Amino acid sequence: MYSFRRLALLLALGLPAMYAVQAQSSSSSSNSATPTQDQTQTQGQTEQSAGQTQGEISVRARIRARREQRRVAAIHEIYDHLYEGYIGAGYLRFRPGLSLQRVNEYNWNAGVTRYFNERLGVTVDGRGYYGTPFIEPNSTGITKPAISEYGALIGPTYRFYLQPKYSVSGRVMGGYVQGNFSGDTNGFGGPALGLYKDGATYAAEATIFFEYNLTPNIGLRIAPEYYLTGFGSTLQNSLGYTGGIVYRFGKQ
Repeated sequence: MYSFRRLALLLALGLPAMYAVQAQSSSSSSNSATPTQDQTQTQGQTEQSAGQTQGEISVRARIRARREQRRVAAIHEIYDHLYEGYIGAGYLRFRPGLSLQRVNEYNWNAGVTRYFNERLGVTVDGRGYYGTPFIEPNSTGITKPAISEYGALIGPTYRFYLQPKYSVSGRVMGGYVQGNFSGDTNGFGGPALGLYKDGATYAAEATIFFEYNLTPNIGLRIAPEYYLTGFGSTLQNSLGYTGGIVYRFGKQ
């Protein structure tokens, strides 16, 4: 009888302890499960962010590709013309005689370029120069005679930088120039005043020119240039520039 009472007392004391241990175990299991769910949620957000970043990169790449396609198409539309004609005016510092100072000459020039592709072409150019050199007082009374030169040149042209709005090109040409130095000397002749003799000689030109496109067919050009002539069996190294309007036509 005493043993039974003892057993009952032990059971009465043990049951609350068992419930406490079980509750603590359930709480631990809940707490350990909660971080796992948080980790799963964080991983999902990370994957979603990575997917959004890749999508944004893909969109930007497509936008860049479309822009490049439009740029290439615009360049092709402008520079795929078969011919390019131009006309303009310019300025040159020219020495009209061995002992004379340089004179300011003003010119006109016109030409046509035949292109074989978007970059390479051949140019035929015509030009005229007009100036009034200063002659020191002399017995003839002529101190400011008018002089002129007329040239025809041909050579290659190459566009080495192309953009839809502008381009940069280089050109070299060679040819023939006719000088008129005595037409305004009242029959005294050019050499009597220190000018070169009238006559023809060779000429060469080199320039880098810039074009700004107003439309696919029309542009504006500015061209600093070096101009070489051979009057009087000497070399005239002249610097100047030309500027004018360009018109493109014909399709390759």
